[in-house]
Amino acid sequence: MLEHVPAFLGRALKSVRAGHGKLAVARLADETTLGAGGFALTSGAFEDGEPLDPMFTADEEDACAPPLAWTAPPAGTRELALIVEDPDAPSPQPLVHLLGWGFEGGAGEMFEGDDPPMIGLNSFNQAGWLPPDPPTGHGAHDYVFQLFALDAPLALGAGAGRGALLDAIEGHVLAAAVLTGTYERD
Repeated sequence: MLEHVPAFLGRALKSVRAGHGKLAVARLADETTLGAGGFALTSGAFEDGEPLDPMFTADEEDACAPPLAWTAPPAGTRELALIVEDPDAPSPQPLVHLLGWGFEGGAGEMFEGDDPPMIGLNSFNQAGWLPPDPPTGHGAHDYVFQLFALDAPLALGAGAGRGALLDAIEGHVLAAAVLTGTYERD
């Protein structure tokens, strides 16, 4: 994974980043849906904008997804979908760390290490959590957890990729909640 990128190359690529404007939430939400009705996403493992514990990253052999909790979404929510992306990856699109959907349309939580009810493929074409793994010397990366409240259930099978999930969600977002953790290798 990216921890094997030499530090000199990480430093050389420091300005090469996908960008926050390419996050799923930038495509699917707007100022009226972001946090609509008080919809919020939190974690007992980190505060918004704070560093992730290494236990959730590729620096730990048995890394797992952090716990998440969310408040009740707006009325009419039929399903929730979760997308975790790194917009600071040295790639044309954000690196996908987790795609999940099938969450019931109410307040809820995902415990540490749990998988969503339906799991899509991360950027390494694997189902499940792709531990954060920024290149050494590349600087801090944001890991943006994006939860979408949808007005219809998704007709997607397990193993769908980012493009298929975004297409299925588009036009169905009642609210979105965002939580950002950071991670950096010196």
